[in-house]
Amino acid sequence: MEPRGTIWSIHCWETRHTMPHAYGVEGDGEGEFRKVLPWKTRRSMAEDAPSNTSLILAQRRTTRKDPLDNFNRYTGGWNISNRHYIASVVFTAVPFFVVAAVWFVIFGLSLSLICLCYCCCPREPYGYSRLAYALSLILLILFTVAAIVGCVLLYTAQGKFHGSTMNTLEYVVSQADFTAENLRNVSDYFDAAKKIGVDAVFLPADVQKEIDDIKTKINSSAAELSSKTEDNSETIKDVIDAMRLALVIVAAIMLFLAFVGFLLSIFGLQGLVYFLILIGWILVAGTFILCGIFLFLHNVVGDTCVAMNEWVQNPTALTALDEILPCVDNATAQETLTRTRDVTHQLVKLVDNIVSNVTNRNFPPAAGPLYYNQSGPLMPLLCNPFNPNLSNRSCAAGEVPLDNAAEVWKNYTCEVSSSGICKTPGRMTPIIYGQLEAAVNISYALYHYGPFLVDLQDCTFVRKTFTDISNQYCPGLQTNSQLIYIGLVLVSAAVMLSLIFWVIYARERRHRVYTKQFIDG
Repeated sequence: MEPRGTIWSIHCWETRHTMPHAYGVEGDGEGEFRKVLPWKTRRSMAEDAPSNTSLILAQRRTTRKDPLDNFNRYTGGWNISNRHYIASVVFTAVPFFVVAAVWFVIFGLSLSLICLCYCCCPREPYGYSRLAYALSLILLILFTVAAIVGCVLLYTAQGKFHGSTMNTLEYVVSQADFTAENLRNVSDYFDAAKKIGVDAVFLPADVQKEIDDIKTKINSSAAELSSKTEDNSETIKDVIDAMRLALVIVAAIMLFLAFVGFLLSIFGLQGLVYFLILIGWILVAGTFILCGIFLFLHNVVGDTCVAMNEWVQNPTALTALDEILPCVDNATAQETLTRTRDVTHQLVKLVDNIVSNVTNRNFPPAAGPLYYNQSGPLMPLLCNPFNPNLSNRSCAAGEVPLDNAAEVWKNYTCEVSSSGICKTPGRMTPIIYGQLEAAVNISYALYHYGPFLVDLQDCTFVRKTFTDISNQYCPGLQTNSQLIYIGLVLVSAAVMLSLIFWVIYARERRHRVYTKQFIDG
């Protein structure tokens, strides 16, 4: 009667639950049983155990002067959370900050001196030069065009950079979510396996407790992986969105300033021109500061891409990249893999026990509930993919593999009467077939999640993610970030020179008008 009770427990679970699909998992499960390296040689998200390996990422590229360490060379490699690394990268942008300060001071003093002379020492303009007038006009046109080109380049580059960054972040989050979802699926299948064994002997209390323990660890790892990646992504998105808004505003204002200032200069509206010069004086200083910020960003992007590429070559080392996309706890992955093999092995044993002792036996009517008029060819046994020691096992002759057992067994199903007795040849009633199919589906799912769990142990999914980012996303990110700061430099320099030539052209135009009036008079 025990097999019959087992079948009924399977049926009870099947009628209450809908099984998820084991999507996203590949592999045929063949090959040697893979041993897991000790935890201290691997990266982890959930434990703080020390590691005997470490890797300085992008060391050659990140060797820069560190202003926080008396301008000694920083040698700690890429580490976005290290203030010395940040300071060394910021130091590369210092030239732009110096230019901004020098421009602000010198041009401000020059404007003050011009205003002082104009107000305190007024004199009639004289000394008109056609060459100076023509040259100032030509250069003013040239720098205005350069400013417009820079604004267009800046606007285009920031759009592409924003798109590339969002695509990269979405890819990282999708990879983390994909892994977390697969972990949750494994947890769901464990839960299903436990429910199948509620009324069965093959899952004793200690095994059920082990399933509960591993489910807690799996769900914790999945939640932490998703939340940490999502939090990092949202932080980066907020920064990128703010930077995009700033760039769009700068591009629009600079374009307006260059074009309107040029028109006002041509029409000789000196009061408005000098007002725009005051505004432009401040904006140019701010734009040079933005140049430095985006040079910093460009260098960080380049450092990160190099760091990812180097980590791919040494995926078991502890590095600062753990903060971007961490691996799942190695101990949890190892225990989950062992438990999936164990539960799969026991479920297949249960199914084969039912096939051998119930469906393939010709019971007499006196056998009671075990009799339903079984007849016809014997059903093949289900192939157990694991030996008792959980090493891989090859199918014996006559066994049916997990992936098509349900399809093969469908041919052994009989038609039943209203009393549930077979009225045509067959080894199973449709109800029993559905019950065994549910058990096979769970075994098949747990078995095929094995390669996925092995990948978690050696950080394959993180390595693949960083490889894809390095090969597919990094070139666009580096190019677009470089174009942004080139556009900012072009806009800053062009508007700066335009401001200077607004003053020169206004002076020459005033002298020209006075000279013509003097000659006509």
